[in-house]
Order: sequence, then C-alpha cells, then structure tokens
Amino acid sequence: MAADQPLSRHFAELVGELAQRTPSALAVVDGDKSLSYAELDQEIDRFALALQDLGISSGGTVGLLSTNSWEWICTSFGAQRLGARVAAFNTFAKAWDLDYMLAHSEAEVLVCVDRLRSRDYLETLSELLPELAEPGWHSERFERLREVVLIAESVALGGVKTLGEVLPDSADNFQRPVVSPTDDAFVLYTSGSSARPKAVPMQHYAAIENGFAIGERAGLRDDDRVLVPVPLFWAYGAVNALPATLTHGAALVLQPVFDAEQALDLIEHHRCTAIYTLPNITDALLGAANFSADRVASLRTGLMIGTEAELRRTHAELAVEGICNIYGGTETYGNCCVTPTEWPVERRVTSQGPPLPGVQLRIVDQDSGELLGAGQVGEIHVTGYLARGYLGDSSGAGAAFGDDGWYRTGDLGSLDEEGALHFSSRATEMIKTGGINVAPREVEEILMMHPAVKTAAVVGVPDERVSEVVVGFVSVQPGKTATDEELRSFCSERVAAYKVPARVHQLDALPATDTGKLARRRLVELDQAAAGSAA
Repeated sequence: MAADQPLSRHFAELVGELAQRTPSALAVVDGDKSLSYAELDQEIDRFALALQDLGISSGGTVGLLSTNSWEWICTSFGAQRLGARVAAFNTFAKAWDLDYMLAHSEAEVLVCVDRLRSRDYLETLSELLPELAEPGWHSERFERLREVVLIAESVALGGVKTLGEVLPDSADNFQRPVVSPTDDAFVLYTSGSSARPKAVPMQHYAAIENGFAIGERAGLRDDDRVLVPVPLFWAYGAVNALPATLTHGAALVLQPVFDAEQALDLIEHHRCTAIYTLPNITDALLGAANFSADRVASLRTGLMIGTEAELRRTHAELAVEGICNIYGGTETYGNCCVTPTEWPVERRVTSQGPPLPGVQLRIVDQDSGELLGAGQVGEIHVTGYLARGYLGDSSGAGAAFGDDGWYRTGDLGSLDEEGALHFSSRATEMIKTGGINVAPREVEEILMMHPAVKTAAVVGVPDERVSEVVVGFVSVQPGKTATDEELRSFCSERVAAYKVPARVHQLDALPATDTGKLARRRLVELDQAAAGSAA
C-alpha cells in the first residue's frame, strides 16, 4: 500500500511536519541515543540557534566532516533550517583533499569529528590552519571560514570550540526563518573524471520527491527501521537513505563506520527491517564469525547496487527477500532507477528497474547521437531530477549536462521492451579487443557462476596485437580451489572466444579505493607487474 507523500519539500520542514503528525515515533537511533521525531525537531532548533550565533544565515555554508551520527543529521538540518546549505566532506579526506574542499565550498563554519581510526582530523586542521592555536584567529587561506567546532568532549586548541560549548540548553526563543524548497540542501563532493572532486549541489524539493519515490519502490513503511551503514556524506546516504526513510516516517538506525560484527548486533537488537547495502557489505556480513540467519531474519527489504550474482547472494543468503536493484549517481539524486520490491526476484536481479516517477531515460549511440531502440546498448542519458551542474566547474566536466536538459552519464546500458534499464558498464571501462567491444560486467558474471569464485573483476590491459586483452581477477570461496586454466575453460564454455580472459589472477581480495569502489587501475598495474616478473 502506497504511503501518503508528505507536504513538505524542505528537509527541516519535513522533520517539523512529522513531529506534528507522529511526535513519539522513532526517528533516529545512534548507539545509546534515540530520538523521536518530536525530539529530533527540538534538537534541530538547538543546532540551528547555535549555528546562527556563530554567524550562519540564509545563503551561508556549513562544512561538515563527520561519521554517521545524530550530530551529523542535526548539524545538517540545523543549518538548513536557517536557509544555509551543508558541504558534506568525506571522512576519507586527507590534508590535500580537505584543503581543496574547505576553500572550494567557502564554508563559514566547519563542524568536525576529532578523529576516526588512524585519521587525526585535528592534526590535519592544525597543519592547514596553524592559526587555530589561538582564539580570535583569521585565515588568509580560507577567507570565509570563521569557526571550527569539534564533535568531541574537549579540545586543546584555543581557537577551536566543542559542540557542547556552542549548543544552547534550549531553543525556546528560536524563530524559524522562511526557507525555500529550491534552496540547496547539500553540496556533495564526488570523484570522477576530473582530478579534483566535483561539487554537486542538491536541492531540497528534488531530494525529497525523488527520495519518496525510492522509498515507495522499496516498500518502506512508517514502522520500518532502516540500517544505514553507508556514509551519509555519499549521495547513497544524504539524498537516498535519508529522504527515503524520513518521507515514510520510518527510523534511521545509524552505524558510524561499517563493521560487520556491529552491524549484525544492530540488526538483531533493533529488529531492522531494511538495509542499505553494497556487495562488500553483504560479503562482510555473511563472512562474519558470528553470522547466523536468525540474526538477520527481521530484514525484509533494502537497496543494493551490484552484479546479478551479488544481488542473488543478498536475496538468498542474507535473506533480504525484497532487495531492490538500483542505478544512478550523485548527479541524479542517488538513484534514477529502482526495481519495485514486489517484482519477481528474477526481474530484480537482472535489471535496475524502470525510471522513477518524474525521471526519463534514453539510450544514445555515442558515435552518431542516434536514439537506440529496445535491447540496443548505448550511452545512458537521464532527465528529470538532476543536479543543475557542478559548482565552480573549471574542468569542463559540466559538459555532461547538455543544453537539452539531458545528463550524459558516461554509462552504457539498454532499455528492454518494458522500459527497464539493463546496465552494462562505464563507457571508460568497456574493453575493445580486436575491434570488438567487451563489457567487463558480462565476463564478471560468468566468472562468479563458478562455484569456487567469491568475487570477480575484469579489466582491459593494453596489448600490441589486439589493442586490449581481457584479464580476469578473482578471489575464491574459503576451502575451495580452482586453477586459472579451469576458470578460463569455464568461461570458454559459456561466452564467445574474444570475451574469454587471456589470463586470470587469484587474489585474497580485490583492491578497492578509499570510497569502497573497485580499483580497476590497480588491477591493470598488478597484471603488468606479473607479466614483468614472468619475463
């Protein structure tokens, strides 16, 4: 049964609407701290008043560098309640990244955790801003930045305040200013084709409307408890999990940083009914020492991006019966396609579903610009809920946003007769061997059909004879073995000869970037290093 779409088109107003409608309903769970919608609304006012006292007003920017937490949500919504936007910085940021994002965002206040695992953010900030040692500091490098507020109990630097020092005891006298649904809610920094992260502005109304549609496809209900182990600073969190959950009046169960053992505890303790997962998250949960089917029996639905084999594993072994396959990116508000949870599992694992309401897709031949028909593979273009471009773009990356209102994704795929998307690969990942295109995803699916293979990746490696050769990498299931030649033979029985990997390497684990994406360039380097050693 479809949920009633909320009236609000602004995050801070949305929480206020839910606080009126269902004040005692659970909104956020973060460790030992739980907030109802009424309590969350009150906390947002406190954070808004604190930020206002620090000089934040309509049109301003708050930088936020934090793990998933109730403070992340209240800082964001508090700033937005003032008409300001939040530049969400990723916690993988090193000094070089943070230096760029602080300057680019023109943040006036930075709210930051002090450390995360081996990363000492206060030390990094001290390197970038030696002025922080003294009160009343001013930075010539970051001219707009006035305050740094630490999410910590105490701080040794005289020019840094703690969150506890700036938060008022109450916000009874706070007057909520008028805000607009077309205001920017977040600026999200995403990696991609340019050397520097691209800054993508996300507007309130679009995030809420698209997020509601995502929640509808996943079948979310107001009694759901949604585990969010993925970072809120990603589009998958900020403009997907966050609005999809809140627009349905459900509860967010936050995990600061993903840990499989802790995630299982959260699912079991809070009886989580939905999960935002990724292939590496599913694998870690299933491989945890204390995993059992009983501990995740409450899970009913969720969202995931992955291959057919990875979706099947989440459905069968993690037993998320309603798992939804998805497609999209930051520029398309997280997702533009989601498989309806009521679809048969065979349809959900083999396509990414039809476009969401308000979204259209077309498939275009990259060379001729010709529109392609059902079943034909070409570049995926999207229109509807789109970012309006990249802030301060000087790299030319913004050319992907065409004058015709369509966003050129750089991804390859096709639409079937029913209008559902079938993703093939990134255009830049397509392998051209002997003049013939090979989609890595297709060969990866075949490798993962082998009973000994746990994960697989396929890349193109330069070759003088045929331009590129197909090379596979796999990690194997515990207790199972397969020779490289066996894996090549397995592929040759199922795909055309030009798609069969010339070589298959076995690794303990496939390399990943800081953001959890497959490090394909590293795989090419590993193959070339192996070839050099064998020479």
